[in-house]
Amino acid sequence: MIGKRILYEDNHLIIVNKCTSELVQGDKTGDRTLSDEIKEFIKTRDKKPGNVFLGVCHRLDRPTSGVVVFAKTSKALSRMNRFFRENNVSKTYWAVTETEPPSQTGTLIHYLKKNEAKNKSFVLDRAEPGAKKAELEYTVIARSDRYFLLEAKIKTGRHHQIRAQLSAAGCPIKGDLKYGFRRSDPGGGIHLHAREIRFSHPVTGTGIVITAPVPEEKLWQVLEKEVLLGLGKS
Repeated sequence: MIGKRILYEDNHLIIVNKCTSELVQGDKTGDRTLSDEIKEFIKTRDKKPGNVFLGVCHRLDRPTSGVVVFAKTSKALSRMNRFFRENNVSKTYWAVTETEPPSQTGTLIHYLKKNEAKNKSFVLDRAEPGAKKAELEYTVIARSDRYFLLEAKIKTGRHHQIRAQLSAAGCPIKGDLKYGFRRSDPGGGIHLHAREIRFSHPVTGTGIVITAPVPEEKLWQVLEKEVLLGLGKS
């Protein structure tokens, strides 16, 4: 039910908590998208007679969950697109790994080269034609008996960046077979969640901070509780 997953809405924006395995925008599979679901929801709720305008401001990988911003007006869409291009949007991700990183906090810098045929980014240690620099900062913020919860902030927006870089650091994300985890998660998702987004409202200029609750799955719930209660061990 889309209505229960709306994190923020006004005349210009609607921000939703995406589930794993949902497509944000259409692809070659032809599967129904989150954008389609939201437009149908708005059309029904608001009794709109014509087409509903909904602009996709950014995307999340299909196996990933978390906060996604959509624009309800063309003005908001053009400005949000510019914010993302100019890196005026701050995004924080949570990732669950089975392997502990080499340090509690760190910065990963690689060069990523996308292979379109395999829909995968390959990690390089140095620049070469077609490769783009990728940089992220991470902190271990909680742990369970077997898993570690990392908070990651990306300084560059590259294809599969967090998935590829954490894998290259020896810490593939739980469930992410494509990037080296040993088995998949039920339902085809991975334990990567877009936790928070921060930006200035494209029309009013007001500061917007949105936090997306983690999926209703036992491990996610345990680790989120650790963080919220301040029990994550350093």
